[in-house]
Amino acid sequence: MKNSWKSAAVLAAAAALVLSGCSNPDSGSSTSGSTPWAAENTSLKGVNLTIWGGNGASAQMEGVVSGFEKLTGATVKIVAIPDPYEQNIQTKVATGDKPDLAFWQPTASMLTAINAKTNLQSLDGAPWVSKYSGNFKDITGLLDNTRYAALITTPAVEGVYYNKDLFTKAGITTTPKNWNEFIADARILKAQGITPFFEMGGDRWATQWWVQVQLADAAKAGLWDKVNNNTEKFTDPTILNAIKTYQSLINEGLFNADIKTATLADQAAAMLNDKAAMVLQVNNFFNTMQATATTDVLNSKVGFFPISPTGNVGTFIPDQTNALVAFKTGDAKREAAARQLLSYMLGGGYADFVNAVHTVSLETTVPTPSSVPDALTAVAASLADSVGSMQALAVANPDLYINLADMIQGTKTPEQVAQTTQDQFAQLAKAQGVKGF
Repeated sequence: MKNSWKSAAVLAAAAALVLSGCSNPDSGSSTSGSTPWAAENTSLKGVNLTIWGGNGASAQMEGVVSGFEKLTGATVKIVAIPDPYEQNIQTKVATGDKPDLAFWQPTASMLTAINAKTNLQSLDGAPWVSKYSGNFKDITGLLDNTRYAALITTPAVEGVYYNKDLFTKAGITTTPKNWNEFIADARILKAQGITPFFEMGGDRWATQWWVQVQLADAAKAGLWDKVNNNTEKFTDPTILNAIKTYQSLINEGLFNADIKTATLADQAAAMLNDKAAMVLQVNNFFNTMQATATTDVLNSKVGFFPISPTGNVGTFIPDQTNALVAFKTGDAKREAAARQLLSYMLGGGYADFVNAVHTVSLETTVPTPSSVPDALTAVAASLADSVGSMQALAVANPDLYINLADMIQGTKTPEQVAQTTQDQFAQLAKAQGVKGF
C-alpha cells in the first residue's frame, strides 16, 4: 500500500505519460456517459479479461472472479504487477500494453498520471453508483467531472490509532477533541513513563501524515487549491509551521527512541505489546496488526479517532487497493465485458466480496460484516466529514515523506524540507502543464 503514495520520480514518469498520451494509437476507442451497461448475467463465453493488481490482488478478487466466470462464462486472469506498482503500470501503458481492468489510486492527480481521458473508459452512468452510501459517490474517482474509477473499498484515513489499556493506565478517559488536547494527552502519557507516539522513520512513508493532519482545517478552506494555482507554497507559514510543529514534538521526546530506524512492523508490534500509546497512521497499519492479532484482541486493545487542529476531522487518502479502472483497449466486446464485471462486483457480487475480504461496505443495501474490527468501522465513519489529503487534492505529489524522513535523520531543517518539496511540486506541476508554473 505504501507505494500508492507517490514519489516525485514516479510522478515525473507519469507526467511523461500524460504528455505522450496525445499520440496513443488506442485513443479512438472512446466511451462516454451514454455507453450501455450490460446486465450482470449477459453471456461472455469466449471472452478473456485481464486484471492488473498488486501482490494481494488475487486474494482480494478471487471470489468476485470465480462468481463472475460462473455467471457469464468469461475467463478472467489476474496478473500481479511488481513494485513500484504505479510506475511499472505507467511504463507498460506508455508502450501500449494495457489490461482490461486494473487497481488504481482513484485521485484526480493519479487519474491524470495515467492519462485517464485517453487511456480509461468513462464509468459515467454506471448502475452501481446510486447504491453508494454517504459521500462515497463523490469522494473520489472523478477527473473533470467524469467518473473513471470504481470505488470498491473505503478510502484510507489519516488518523490516530490508540492503545486503550495505556490510555486507561494514564487516567485518560476520553479521546481528544482537537490538536491541543491530543498533545496534552501525549504529555500526560509521557509523565506516566509511557511512550506517547511511535513513528516509523526507517520506512519513511508515514512521516507525512503528521504534517497533513495538521493541515485538515486549511484543506477544507481551500489550501490545496491555492497550492495548485501557485498562490501558496510549501514554504509559506501554513505548511512550514506544520513541519516545524512535527519537528518540535520529536525534539520534545514524545516519540519512540528508535524513531530513525523503526519500521511499520515495529510500529504494529509496539501498539499490540503496550510499548506505545498512539500511532498516527492509515488503514495499512491496522491491516498489519490484523496479520498477528484476532478481531477480538484488536477490538479490546485498539481504538481510532481522527484529529485536526480544531476538531476530529479525518484526512482521507485513497490508495490503489480501493478502486478499479477499466482501460480502453480498442476491443469493444472486452471493454463492455470489463464494465459488466464492475457491475457484477458492485452489484450481485458485492455482499460476497465484503464478507470474503472482511471490509466495510460502501453500499446502503449491503451490511458491513460483523468480522470487521471496530477500529476500521470507526475509520469508515470518519469519512463522512473528512477532507482530502495532499494526494487527493493536489495536482502533483512531491517527496514530502522523504524530505521529512531526512529531517528526522538530521540532514534537513524544516525550512529545507519545505523548500525541497516546493521545488519538486513546481517541477511536476510545470511538466503536467498546470497554469501558473
